[in-house]
Amino acid sequence: MRQLTTKLLITLLFTIAFSAYAEAQGFIKSKKSRKLSTKEQLLIEQEKNDSLINLINEYKEREEKLQNALELERNKEEKAPINNQFSVEYSPSMVDSLTDNLKQQQVNEAFQNFFNDYICEPAQMSTDTAMDSLYAERLKTLVSPIHLPYNSVVRTFIKRYTDGSGLMSRVLALAQYYFPMIDEELLRAELPVELHAMAIIESALQATAMSRVGAGGLWQFMPRTARAYGLEVNSMIDERFDPIKSTKAACKYMKDLYKMYNDWSLAIAAYNCGPGNVNKALARAGGNPQSFWEVYWYLPSETRGYVPAFIAASYAFAYHKAHNITIADSPLPIAVDTIHVDKLMHLDQVSSTIDLPKEVLKSLNPQYKLDIIPASTKSYSLVLPTNRISEFISNQEAIHAKDSIYLKEYLNPSVVAKKMEQTSVVYHRVKSGETLGAIARRYRVTTSQIMRWNGLKNANRLSIGQRLRIEKR
Repeated sequence: MRQLTTKLLITLLFTIAFSAYAEAQGFIKSKKSRKLSTKEQLLIEQEKNDSLINLINEYKEREEKLQNALELERNKEEKAPINNQFSVEYSPSMVDSLTDNLKQQQVNEAFQNFFNDYICEPAQMSTDTAMDSLYAERLKTLVSPIHLPYNSVVRTFIKRYTDGSGLMSRVLALAQYYFPMIDEELLRAELPVELHAMAIIESALQATAMSRVGAGGLWQFMPRTARAYGLEVNSMIDERFDPIKSTKAACKYMKDLYKMYNDWSLAIAAYNCGPGNVNKALARAGGNPQSFWEVYWYLPSETRGYVPAFIAASYAFAYHKAHNITIADSPLPIAVDTIHVDKLMHLDQVSSTIDLPKEVLKSLNPQYKLDIIPASTKSYSLVLPTNRISEFISNQEAIHAKDSIYLKEYLNPSVVAKKMEQTSVVYHRVKSGETLGAIARRYRVTTSQIMRWNGLKNANRLSIGQRLRIEKR
């Protein structure tokens, strides 16, 4: 801008000077009728010079004014926001929403990129109708510290996981939520991430799954094993259903098992039937067996299918697209964060205060058996969608103020402690269409326990309106 202004000034001055010179020449010519004296000529030249200097000074003043005006405008532009988007004041809820969108995008991209970048069809394979060579080659491309062999037993389980029943589609939907947190814990424990497939065969990624023998959670811990690995199990809370804490415990258990056998196939088998049964199988096999397949026939029948199921689940997860298995949307919010609660709180206090359905709250915090966070003597975690964190924080006083409504019988810490130690009894009235298995899952107990508590001889003979005793600890 400055260079342009200077050029313009020079052009103007040249034009003015040239015009003045032309006028002077015309004046002299008009005076040729008589000869001018030297004094008169000097006077004319002085007038021309004065006129030109005055013009130059005038245009200099104009240029300075123009430059000052330009400088003032430039300062205003520098002080003003470059773009309106940077002048927006974001509220905490807006920030939470942006964070939620970012996390959702990152997890979705990472989930999809895994299949796009790391799951590849084998370069060469035969085209036999049995598809055996195709399955075998696909498993070979899944390079892993865990041996993933192919045989007829594995093939049976591959067909089961890819049969179009919808099982893997549901697993893939839940994996979008659970696998990032599971993989993070496996990596932190320096374990192969492929072990996440164990959660598929243990619980189909159902955090509240209960087996007929009383194992519970993503990793199907029995209460005794759960407590041995630091999980809290009582009348108020069952951390077998806490996805993160149970995964940490499972990592510790798997690490211990691998140290015992130095072979992942044997460690995985021991996770299913216990190291005692694996040790018996090793002794019965004789010699020096080194893997699951060498002791296959000496293991419990259920465990014989466990390692093949693990291999098949790993295959089905990786190659679901090849079998036209689609990924449904996750039923759980992908982007979540954790709040630490240090005061007794009912989940209804939260759901009735902030815009969050109780069903979502329970699905994110399945470890609280009575929907109560028993934070009377220590703090506990509360998982919330990321876009509700600020709303929870800003409404904490209102949430806690509702404790007298929802926690009448639990406000005394000693009462809470007693509740956590004692066995509580509830009664369930059987409704039309209910099965004993469904009732057991609802109360997180086993069918055999309900049968024992109620003197039932046949699990399939329930009557509508029948009253069932349920003992919970």
